Amino acid sequence: MERKQHIAIFTTASLPWMTGTAVNPLFRAAYLSKDGQRNVTLVIPWLSLENQGLVYPNNITFKSPAEHEQYVCQWLEERIPFKSTFAIRFYPGKFATDKRSILPVGDISEIISDEEADIAVLEEPEHLTWYHHGKRWKSKFRLVIGIIHTNYLEYVKREKNGRIQAFLLKHVNSWVVGIYCHKVIRLSAATQEYPNSIICNVHGVNPKFLDIGKKKMEQQQDGKQAFSKSAYYIGKMIWSKGYQELLKLLKDHQKELQGLEIDLYGNGEDSDEVREAAKKLELVVRVFPGRDHTDPIFHDNKLFLNPSTTDVVCTTTAEALAMGKLVVCANHLSNEFFKRFPNCRIYNDNKKDFVETIQKALVEEPAQMTETLRYELSWEAATERFLKAAQLDQAASTSDRMGRAPSKKFMSTSLSLKQNMEDASAYLHYLASGSEISRRAFGAIPGSLEPDEELCNELALPKPKSLGRQGSRN
Repeated sequence: MERKQHIAIFTTASLPWMTGTAVNPLFRAAYLSKDGQRNVTLVIPWLSLENQGLVYPNNITFKSPAEHEQYVCQWLEERIPFKSTFAIRFYPGKFATDKRSILPVGDISEIISDEEADIAVLEEPEHLTWYHHGKRWKSKFRLVIGIIHTNYLEYVKREKNGRIQAFLLKHVNSWVVGIYCHKVIRLSAATQEYPNSIICNVHGVNPKFLDIGKKKMEQQQDGKQAFSKSAYYIGKMIWSKGYQELLKLLKDHQKELQGLEIDLYGNGEDSDEVREAAKKLELVVRVFPGRDHTDPIFHDNKLFLNPSTTDVVCTTTAEALAMGKLVVCANHLSNEFFKRFPNCRIYNDNKKDFVETIQKALVEEPAQMTETLRYELSWEAATERFLKAAQLDQAASTSDRMGRAPSKKFMSTSLSLKQNMEDASAYLHYLASGSEISRRAFGAIPGSLEPDEELCNELALPKPKSLGRQGSRN
């Protein structure tokens, strides 16, 4: 009897936190399940109320996972033209204030039963496995695919002793991704290299952006003025998200760019500093709180200016192109995918090129996109690229192909030296991740080896043995 593939997508963030690892895996789950050929489960972090207040904007909080799930589903339904059929499950998480990241608590692979454990997609596999302690992902799942979202090395380099930290982190990332993933998809060459990896942009844009772009194209065809405002940038308002590069470029070239007006939109811990730096410029630079990029306030802006070099593939750049705008961005590996679009204007790392690119963009009108290029930005195309890169487009769904089998089916059956070394390496990580001392030494959240009583109650998880022992002592 035939049965469908089951794909479990684990990610490191969730709405209403408007970050790439909250939005893109959500759309991936929707479009992978769209044709009904496979069962899909999206596994996202659940945070206790205290942690929610540290992460989610506009004082949004949830009393229960069911309430959180309803919010996520409603947000998605307002943006896609079909009814989604995938399931949502939650794993226990905690927010690390020093890393500005949500980290898993306990063995999150247990969220998926052994009977369902066919294919796992780890969105940010290094992030999900740094402190993983439990069943080995490659043993639990028939196939484990890692998708590299974030250029962690570039962020770390900007910190104190950044070069040394980046060197160590690079090797840790290679270690954990190598022992836990069969295949690795890098969104662009801006990320570090991994064994068994392929470079492929498997992200698309919210269909609403393509709808906006289509309306703008119709206005242009009717001879109407489609764009009237000048330049803007939208992104999380922290220095490393492009604001440092942007404000420096504007400061260095403000005389040549007289007349340029630019609006900055974003929320983040560096908002006050960004606002103060903008006030010191002779140019008109306005700073506003973050908004949804589909907000009508952005529709008439002609120019999206994004000099960031920390992105892997910038979601807002893709969205701006989908809306029919001109985009000016750096000649950087993260922008390689966008070079095929006529409205993407790349500048090289020199004063003259940056200024000339901006000046030309200010006086020119965006070109109308072909249907082929519009499709390249869609989630339908991104899903096709993902299935091909992961080699799932050729996978059969019969019971003999999809039956439970050890991960060694994908590897050599011989007891090779390489396999023995990988098994030993995985065991070493298991031992290290099981010690509170070593976990703390490598930056784990204290007490994150197992979920605490509050998380267990909220997610209806069985209490860990350690909590049971504590209760008996008390």
